[in-house]
Amino acid sequence: MCGVFGIYEHPEAANLTYLGLHALQHRGQESAGVVANDHGTLHGVRAMGQVREIFSREVLDQLPGQIAIGHVRYTTAGGSIAKNIQPLWAQYRSGSIAIAHNGNLVNEQTLRDELEAEGAIFSSLSDTEVVLQLMARSRQRGIIEQLAEALTRVQGAYSMVLTTEDKIIAVRDPHGFRPLVLGRTQGAGNKPGSWVVASETCAFDLIQAERIRDIEPGEILVIGPQGLQTSYLPRAPRRSCVFEHVYFARPDSVIDEVSVYEARIAMGRQLATDHPVDADYVVPVPDSGVVAALGYSHKSGIPFQMGLIRNHYVGRTFIEPSDSIRSFGVRLKLNAVPSLLAGKRIVVVDDSIVRGTTSRKIVRLLRSAGAAEVHVRISSPPVSGPCYYGIDTPTRTELVASRQSVHEIARMIEADSLGYLSAEGLRRAVRGEGGVQRFCDACFTNDYPIPIDRPASRRQLRLIEV
Repeated sequence: MCGVFGIYEHPEAANLTYLGLHALQHRGQESAGVVANDHGTLHGVRAMGQVREIFSREVLDQLPGQIAIGHVRYTTAGGSIAKNIQPLWAQYRSGSIAIAHNGNLVNEQTLRDELEAEGAIFSSLSDTEVVLQLMARSRQRGIIEQLAEALTRVQGAYSMVLTTEDKIIAVRDPHGFRPLVLGRTQGAGNKPGSWVVASETCAFDLIQAERIRDIEPGEILVIGPQGLQTSYLPRAPRRSCVFEHVYFARPDSVIDEVSVYEARIAMGRQLATDHPVDADYVVPVPDSGVVAALGYSHKSGIPFQMGLIRNHYVGRTFIEPSDSIRSFGVRLKLNAVPSLLAGKRIVVVDDSIVRGTTSRKIVRLLRSAGAAEVHVRISSPPVSGPCYYGIDTPTRTELVASRQSVHEIARMIEADSLGYLSAEGLRRAVRGEGGVQRFCDACFTNDYPIPIDRPASRRQLRLIEV
C-alpha cells in the first residue's frame, strides 16, 4: 500500500507536496520521494525513511518548480530497497516523465519477461517501471496516447499520478481498486486555486484544499495549460477495495463519496447487533479499532473506555515488514490500564485478525491487567485470502482464518468469545442505505475480480545497498 500526491501550478509545489505526504504517511512508512517539475526540468529527492526524516528546509529548497508529485511507500512489489523508491522518472523520446503509483500489477512478471526478451533493461524491481517501459515502446505519438496504450496491457490495481513537461496526469484503473481524489487549493485574490490530486482527502485538509470529486475508475485526467481534460480506459465492473474503509484509510477521509468515519461507526453498530455480549466496557484496539468501538458502544449501550493506551512513537505492527519487529511490536505499542480493567468484563474491538498472534498478545495483556472476561469483536469478516491488489497481507497458509474456524481462532487467541462482522454487514455499513457501491472483498470471500498471474519464479540478483 502506498500514497500518492500531485499539485499543478503552485509557487510552493514541493512544500505542499511535502505536507500532503505527511498526511498520507499512514499509507507507507518505508520510503518517500518528491519530484518537482520546473518548466520541464525534473528535480527529485527520494530516500528510505519517513517524510519528516527526509525533507528538511534545505532539501525542499532543491526542488524548484510549480508542479510536483510525491509518493510514500510500503512494499508490495519489488522489495524494500532504495532503487524501488518512487516517484520513478525517466527521459525518453516524448520528453521527461515521472510517475508515482499506488497499487499492484498482477501481470507484471509476464510483461517484464516479454520486455526483457525484447532488450529492455530495468533499473528497478518495481512493477511501476513496466508502465514506463511500455510507454517508451508505444508507437503512439502523444504521451497520453502512449500511457493509455500501456495501461491496456497491464492488469491489476493502479492509482497513478504522473508529471510530464507541462502537466499532471491522474489515472485510476478501470475497477477503481485504490482511491484517488481531485481537489483545489484556495486561490489568492481573484486568482483560481491550484489543482491537487491525492490518495485520500485528509491530504487536502492539511493544505486547506477543497475536495472536488473522486477520479473515476478508468479515468485518465490531464491537468495542464488547457485546463482539465478527461478520457477513459475500457470500462470494467467497479471493485473499490473495502479494506480501505475497514483499516487502511484515515477515518477523517472521504473515499468514493463515503465517509470512512461514518462507515466504521456503522460497522461497529452492525457488529453489536450481530454479536451482543453482556460486559462492563467496550475497549478499542487503538487506533484502527477506535471508531468501530464507538459504534459498538452506541448500539449496545455499554460504556466506551480507552483501556489500551498506544505509544504513538511506534508505527503500526501490521505494516512492519519484519516478523521479529511485528512480534515484539505489541508490547512496544500498547499498554493496558489496570485500574480501569481490574475485575471487569471487556469487549475489545479491533478491525481485523490476520495471523492471530497480535490478537492473542492483546488478550493476554488485558488479562494481565486484571480483566475478568475478554470478548473479542472484529469489525470485518475473517481474512482468509491474501490481497494481490496492493495490500501486503501474508500468504494464505499464514492467515489464521484460512485454516481454522471462528471457534478455533477464539481458543487460539485465548478469548472468552469471538465475533466477526459478516461480509454482507460490512457491505451494508460501507454502502449505506440504498447505495449501489460495489467492492473488492476478495480477502474475505476469495472472489478475485482479476485472475492472478503466477509465472515460473526466476532467480534474481540480490543487491546489498548501504
